[in-house]
Amino acid sequence: MYKVFIDNKGVIFKINPNKKKNCLTKKEIWKKIKHLKKTEHPGIIFEIKNEKQFWNIFDRYIYIEAAGGLVQKDDTFLFIKRNGKWDIPKGKLEKGEKIKKAAVREIEEECGLKKPKIKQHLIDTWHTYEMNGRLYLKRTYWFWLTEGKKKSKLKGQLEEGITKVKYLPISKFKKVKKNTFQSIIDVIDALNEVNNLN
Repeated sequence: MYKVFIDNKGVIFKINPNKKKNCLTKKEIWKKIKHLKKTEHPGIIFEIKNEKQFWNIFDRYIYIEAAGGLVQKDDTFLFIKRNGKWDIPKGKLEKGEKIKKAAVREIEEECGLKKPKIKQHLIDTWHTYEMNGRLYLKRTYWFWLTEGKKKSKLKGQLEEGITKVKYLPISKFKKVKKNTFQSIIDVIDALNEVNNLN
């Protein structure tokens, strides 16, 4: 199964190898997605035959990978304000870079945090966006981390649109969810699931 956020709406592609009849064409799928954007509905589900069909649906998109995560300090978690919305530090993998190394590097660069330690993988999210006339499909690998032993002075990377870096208690997660992206809500929910934080 793939869950791709397109214009902040969840589009789920369920793989069903036994699906022979009533398969939508790529054109029909995009027509339904285009219609979804105009509605208040949060998402839609498509059944597809295999992974090959999934990649064919997004063949006009440039595929990129990113990594990041939620850093825990005592009973709080690190969030950033990026372009006016709550977010979690993350960024694109550099050529040949390992996923976990990229997650740590991006958190260090975006927040000024020194050597956070990865505790475990949480979830992968997918979303699309357009930049400079090009379409992108981004997969982000999310981790749960703990603050490193070195003391750090938190500082947002302004060139990335980060104006605030703050540790928030679990009681503030509802506030974050009101002003963030659906994919970030999925990351928070994944953390809640592995920790029974609710």
